[in-house]
Amino acid sequence: MRLNELYQFIIEEGIGVDPRGKEKVIREQDRLQNKFDKFSPQEKEDFDLEKLHNPYADTRIVYGKGDEEIKTLLVGIDIEGDELLLADILRSRGKKIDLVLSHHPAGHAYASFYEVMSMQADILSQFGVPINIAEGIMEPRIKEVSRKISPRNHMRTVDTARLLNLSLLCVHTPADNHVCTYLQKLFDVRKPERLEEVLEILKEQPEYKNAIKEGCGPLILTGSKERHAGKIFVDMTGGTEGSTEAIEKLATAGVGTIVAMHLSEEHYKNAEKYHLNVIIAGHIPSDNLGLNLILDKVEKKFGKLEIIPCSGFQRYPR
Repeated sequence: MRLNELYQFIIEEGIGVDPRGKEKVIREQDRLQNKFDKFSPQEKEDFDLEKLHNPYADTRIVYGKGDEEIKTLLVGIDIEGDELLLADILRSRGKKIDLVLSHHPAGHAYASFYEVMSMQADILSQFGVPINIAEGIMEPRIKEVSRKISPRNHMRTVDTARLLNLSLLCVHTPADNHVCTYLQKLFDVRKPERLEEVLEILKEQPEYKNAIKEGCGPLILTGSKERHAGKIFVDMTGGTEGSTEAIEKLATAGVGTIVAMHLSEEHYKNAEKYHLNVIIAGHIPSDNLGLNLILDKVEKKFGKLEIIPCSGFQRYPR
């Protein structure tokens, strides 16, 4: 398996489980291609060509040529200088490492990750929020996140990977798409009546079961075990937290319970205000679940790999 093959496969699988639906993603990609075809020569020169075949700005080969043969991966939720130095130490001790795979983005993938947030408008519309309202409330939130990350030192981790000559791949939204769609289908099929049943379903997954032992397992943030769950919205993809206004719109649209990775204080207060139940599944265990689902597909496609977990990641094959 070559690095480019792995990268393209992960993009394809991310599109396949995108909560907007594969057809919607393909239409958006066709629309982008049509826009690109009409660009001026200067606009084409400045354009990020990766976007034409990869709809997820937060998922990239941030260091590597692409033709590297991949058999051994160091996989972590967050990969920074410490983890790259760890990889180098392991190599010095005889462990061959072909690729470092990070869930959270770095470099270009981090600088542009706010772009994937636009997908949240389509997801909200699927749960009854009119698309014009969904786009209206997401636009200022996307700009806010863009302003927050613009002054960051985006290339710090990538420069470390370059100096150590370690291939580095970031896999964010495709993994989040997997956990989001996986859990949404689970709840849609099982139809839990009360919040305690939602918790029980989450705890069946080894990632959440282990997180309980580590003190970061699923919990009810608003509501109580006896409360009816109503319509469940799994909110686990689209870059980061969306607009706080979405809470009111979802409650009005008939959503009873949000199952999320994490929630800000302002989102929490709005959920209480509008009597929306919120279950926090847990950030890191949810990221684990998404990566594990993708790695299962990778190994089914390309064969068994040596996966070295680090930085909060634990491998649970299914």
